[in-house]
Amino acid sequence: MLARLFALTCLATTTLWASAVAQPATSGPVPGFAMHGDVKYPPGFKNFDYANPDAPKGGDVKMSAIGTFDNFNPYILRGVPAAASGATFDTLMVSSADEPFTMYCLVCKTIEVPADRSWTEFTLRREAHFWDGSPITPEDVIWTFDTLRAKGQPLYRSYYGDVVKVEQSGPDKVKFIFKGGDNRELPLILGQLPVLSKKYWANRDFEKTTLEPPLGSGPYKIDSFEAGRYVTLRRVPDYWAANLPVMRGQNNFETIRYDYYLDQNVSLEAFLAGKYDLRLERSAKDWASSYTTPAVQAGLIRRDVIPDITGRVMQGYFMNTRRPVFKDRRVRQAMIDAFDFEWTNKNLFYGFYSRIDSYFGKDDQLSARGLPTGAELALLEKFRDKLPPELFTEPHKVPTTDGTGEWRENQRDAFRNLRDAGYKVENGKLVGPDGNQLSFEILLNDPRFERITLPYVQNLRRLGIDARVRTIDASQYQRRMDSFDFDMTVGLVPESESPGNEQRDFWGSAAADTPGSRNIAGIKDPVVDALSEMIITAPDRPSLAAATRALDRVLLWGNYVVPQFWLYQDWVASWDRFGRPPDNPHVGYNPGFWWVDPQKDAALKAKRGG
Repeated sequence: MLARLFALTCLATTTLWASAVAQPATSGPVPGFAMHGDVKYPPGFKNFDYANPDAPKGGDVKMSAIGTFDNFNPYILRGVPAAASGATFDTLMVSSADEPFTMYCLVCKTIEVPADRSWTEFTLRREAHFWDGSPITPEDVIWTFDTLRAKGQPLYRSYYGDVVKVEQSGPDKVKFIFKGGDNRELPLILGQLPVLSKKYWANRDFEKTTLEPPLGSGPYKIDSFEAGRYVTLRRVPDYWAANLPVMRGQNNFETIRYDYYLDQNVSLEAFLAGKYDLRLERSAKDWASSYTTPAVQAGLIRRDVIPDITGRVMQGYFMNTRRPVFKDRRVRQAMIDAFDFEWTNKNLFYGFYSRIDSYFGKDDQLSARGLPTGAELALLEKFRDKLPPELFTEPHKVPTTDGTGEWRENQRDAFRNLRDAGYKVENGKLVGPDGNQLSFEILLNDPRFERITLPYVQNLRRLGIDARVRTIDASQYQRRMDSFDFDMTVGLVPESESPGNEQRDFWGSAAADTPGSRNIAGIKDPVVDALSEMIITAPDRPSLAAATRALDRVLLWGNYVVPQFWLYQDWVASWDRFGRPPDNPHVGYNPGFWWVDPQKDAALKAKRGG
């Protein structure tokens, strides 16, 4: 399933696995569908358990964004989309936050899927319409699907690759037919399809950036903006889906303004000065030491720790294997040996963080632990001659230190790997078989990462490596990432509790050559491709888990990333004017379900006035 992105229209993340029973065939059209097991919410439910249906509407809220924007079409590769621009478009279905991967109808009224999942059919709601009053039709759905696959971001081509045909199957019906019926996630993937207006785009170039807000159907529309400086969204007063169960209790703010800042340091100062209302803090240093202003001490600013058990993410220094310097797995292992997490966590992060040791987080069902056994081992045996021998004999472990800054054992391991790869030290420089020093650039887009990266660079230099740091602005960074113009960079790949089609875009050989794909490391490995397909076609949860563990193990032993650190909670700072539901579905910060509390708002204004 698609990774979690903040969107005010829905919450598309997952939580704890509740059932391992295979989803039966739908007995005709139904309003909700689960990847595995039964849906939690029955037909006719009133609202999601974690939403407050009585939340008051209203209030003007300010948030922040970093960098710039030049586009209101978030579905193309060109340009930088404005913050929350996806909130202006409704999707066929929305995910619930308290089930593994279950979706409920929004634009559609029902979904129908046969036992073999060889096709899916959506019946659209007749009341669903765009802001201009025109109905959302099967023609709009079909045009959107075809356009995104042909002209949208590269991920849509891999996501929808197993759809062989889409057709109108009735006055309000759209039917998608699949290859072979093996891609069991595909009905839900199609449920995430945003629906665009075919008529609106008829005389416009979909592939060009635009600062004309497109016609949408969502709960918010663009109200005002200044390119690169701010964008304001206003709640649609007659939003057609406001009273549907899947929308009740959310989209409560009257306006949401995103002010753009050069970097996170400037953004933090602006928040503390009262320039905006809500901040998700990602810096341990700032969380520990920067929130000491009078406003915090007086209780005008709240600091909340919100659990986020999803935590399925690989964050680290991604090595671009398209570059010759990182072709050799032994060289990549030496890069991993040189990162001292324990010292970094102790001296820079106040001990807040945990080390990442899996691409799928702290999930014993999906993460490679110990030695491969059972179904996972059976899968890996098929590729034994293509995998490192130690994958079968040694549990994978990331290097550790004592946190003192001395990493001699890891340094010896790094030198050994580099020597085996043909490198040697001459006059303090690590020189390869071609006589040139091993040299590369670490590309960053956030100045705050410099203090983390520079100690890592010092360790690399102790190995004789010429490592350099370069920090550029967000738009330049995005262009270079889209064209894979980097040696090493900090990357983040989020996973869900129900991995699926996105694995092709994360690790697939085809994605490695597709500009704008999320295969940051440029992985081209037939074993990774095969295991990704096994995940996508897994008939049940045990098969999915075994294939995911196998993929995790192969990626870890491939040494594509220097694993960094993660925090299994969200740090949220807010000016004390908000209410939020008490039932947190364990997926962390999600202001789409918050509201402005009139009493708190009045009290805050009185205190600030004083």
